[in-house]
Amino acid sequence: MKLHHDNAACAWPPFERSLVINALGVVHNPNRPPAAARDSERMAYGDSAAWADARAIADARAAGLNAVNVTLGHVAGSDEPFEATVRDIAAWDAHLRLHAPALRKVLDGADLLAAKAQGQLGVIYGFQNSEMLGNDLSRVRLFAQLGVRVLQLTYNGRNRVGDGATVPQDQGLSEFGRAAVHELQAQGLLVDLSHSSTQTCLDALAQAQQPLAITHTGCRALMDHPRNKSDAELRLLAERGGVVGIYAMPYLRAKGQPMAADLIDHIDHALHICGEDHVGLGTDGGTTLHDDPEAQRRAHAADVAMRRQLGIAAPGESADVVLGLPDLEGPQQYRQLAVLLAARGYGDARIAKILGGNFQRLMSQAWACAA
Repeated sequence: MKLHHDNAACAWPPFERSLVINALGVVHNPNRPPAAARDSERMAYGDSAAWADARAIADARAAGLNAVNVTLGHVAGSDEPFEATVRDIAAWDAHLRLHAPALRKVLDGADLLAAKAQGQLGVIYGFQNSEMLGNDLSRVRLFAQLGVRVLQLTYNGRNRVGDGATVPQDQGLSEFGRAAVHELQAQGLLVDLSHSSTQTCLDALAQAQQPLAITHTGCRALMDHPRNKSDAELRLLAERGGVVGIYAMPYLRAKGQPMAADLIDHIDHALHICGEDHVGLGTDGGTTLHDDPEAQRRAHAADVAMRRQLGIAAPGESADVVLGLPDLEGPQQYRQLAVLLAARGYGDARIAKILGGNFQRLMSQAWACAA
């Protein structure tokens, strides 16, 4: 059953004053015709600006979302990673110009605050793979100059940097990966350990000179899945000053469709392990509702099939379990979540940290470290 609330019912008094950051999400209208946005591998894992139409932007702003880390460039597929990534950055730059001033490219911590103050949606350029670097770490500076601010070391498989979450023989971070972590931090990019293997995550945390992020994951202690992080990883992340974003993905529970209560359970556990200064949100989703649930299920089934064909699917991905949380979606989701957290006994300051305060601090710190 979906939660249907009007704005008054969803009111959490400090919400409008709180900074809301989705550490990994999409600006995305899932109701676009298939020919426009879902008919090819490229459109699924590149050219993502095509999804961010006026409705998606309006819904994100109505949701009170101030900034979102969107995935640009190569994640998987047959396109040459560097070329595909540069093309996608150019497409997003053009898209931001087209939709100015509603959208703001986020380059530093001041942009996060400015987006909030001016009622804009801040767009943070991020990668969910490092294959676009090739074997050339000078590209890190290039991408930084193009406005990229978050780089995830691996997707699910193995690359030059290290092993992803689904690699059976976990060899951790490579020598190239160690050098990459240093260069990324020197250029002021936030290193993201989502999708990494356990050893890659621990190696990167040990190697890093500045705090890192896990922008979107769950807690393995609650759901034993390779996409979720162990207590050891979460604890070390927090000890090194980092922040974990909890997602709204199928991996929050072992069977059946995850719901809002599952998300809050994972937030609870992360808070217990990490402390309230090190937990936020990375939903891995957007704020625009599907108008046709049956079309949603068909599109999701096609995505699952494509991911399996590409060899990038995680264990347990199923057409029977849709992405997101059916009782916590649409433009009211952040307000609803704040109300649900308050009902669990969370105080105002803790809720504000989870909604965006913790990632604001981490991102601002990371981006200020550019050489």
